[in-house]
Amino acid sequence: MRGKYVNQTTQAQSFGKDPTTVRDTSHYKEEYVKSFVEKWDELIDWDRRWQSEGEFFIEQLRSYGVERVLDVACGTGFHSVRLLSAGFDVVSADGAPEMLARAFQNARDRGYILRTVQADWRWLNRTVHEQFDAVICLGNSFTHLFKEHDRRKSLAEYYATLNHDGILMLDQRNYDAILDEGFSTKHQYYYCGEDVIAEPEHVDEGLARFRYTFPDKSSYHLNMYPLRKKYTRRLMHEVGFQHIETYGDFQETFKANDPDFLVHVAEKSYQEEDEES
Repeated sequence: MRGKYVNQTTQAQSFGKDPTTVRDTSHYKEEYVKSFVEKWDELIDWDRRWQSEGEFFIEQLRSYGVERVLDVACGTGFHSVRLLSAGFDVVSADGAPEMLARAFQNARDRGYILRTVQADWRWLNRTVHEQFDAVICLGNSFTHLFKEHDRRKSLAEYYATLNHDGILMLDQRNYDAILDEGFSTKHQYYYCGEDVIAEPEHVDEGLARFRYTFPDKSSYHLNMYPLRKKYTRRLMHEVGFQHIETYGDFQETFKANDPDFLVHVAEKSYQEEDEES
């Protein structure tokens, strides 16, 4: 995403005197500093996450006949590599150059060559000039957007890059549970590194500031917007996605505040209103 130039070789994050006032979409570039990105795979633990997810995303994509996938928040490449290994045609995008560099290296270490592009979601189609069967935005990445018009614009860009019967898969933390009941986590699906602690340092209706503490006692922070489930689904509908299924920790049926993470699967295919009734 666009923003002021950041020296990506820096090892320290910068949030100013009062970190809880940093609620800017473009600030994430200053959060994903090189030293944090180098530890990201330790937080995820690829092998454990692969096991915890099972075939959920692969089965969903195959059920819709998907062949070409745009991973708009590829991070260090986990899902891009996962889908490549399953036979999908994947283009990997991210706004953070350090993430893209690590993703490319991770893929190469596993015998794959990623097609990568640095792209701002709000102007995605300026950079990506192809159509896809699916767009995936995973890893709680959508919560880096702090302004509603940024969220609407990004969703519209995803919609535009999809084929007429394409799907969007977007996930998020279950912020309803965090806001309404406080934070708890089974720590078994997304952030699977056993020795890494990921927990909120500050939460209000406009900010979820998470701290990530590693075994070497180093710690990093991410400032994110706490999306509520109904709000996210409403934005998707208003952009044009007619049918949306939401899964909790990869399950179709769940109690509202039980899951750690939610996955929304939104269909672009258009039906006239009289055909729905």
